[in-house]
Amino acid sequence: MISFKNLRIIFALILSSIILSSCNGKFPGADARKYPDDPKLRVQKNLEEGRGFRLSETFNKSGGVFEFASSNELWRASLDTIDFMPLASVNYSGGIIITDWYSTDHTSNESIKISIRFLTNEIRSDSLDIKVFNKKCLTQSNCVTAEKQGDINIELKTKILKTAALYAAEKKSKDFKPYKGSQKTKNFNN
Repeated sequence: MISFKNLRIIFALILSSIILSSCNGKFPGADARKYPDDPKLRVQKNLEEGRGFRLSETFNKSGGVFEFASSNELWRASLDTIDFMPLASVNYSGGIIITDWYSTDHTSNESIKISIRFLTNEIRSDSLDIKVFNKKCLTQSNCVTAEKQGDINIELKTKILKTAALYAAEKKSKDFKPYKGSQKTKNFNN
């Protein structure tokens, strides 16, 4: 008696033999006369025609939308600019940096807090939303907090954008590779 498992195996073998025999050993477009003998030349031709990819180039790129924070120039520049302040909350995927209250000395009754929101990863003047808050305390429990408007916001944004532009230029010069696609190649369609 033939079991169901053996019947499935026999059916799969018969089906695959029918499919393979119907191909007649030819694949459409697989004419060996159109392709060079040297494997390196075949790979180069396939890449030029857009039929392949290189694993080394694929794995060297940062993938997807979520890149490492260290590769984002605006993020790095922002952290470097406010590195003297203690951080309360840092969320790269949420695009926000919030510092803790900071004062230059312990006897001062005034402190500041900075919030930096990233609106885009591009280095532009409208890519950051910076808010500076000022807290003045008369006593430990009697404090007034207000958003500080003025030059400090502009100075912070300018410093961050300049530093980010320097980081981007440094990365561009370090990662620069000349394009090799325009080199003359051997004609394969003889």
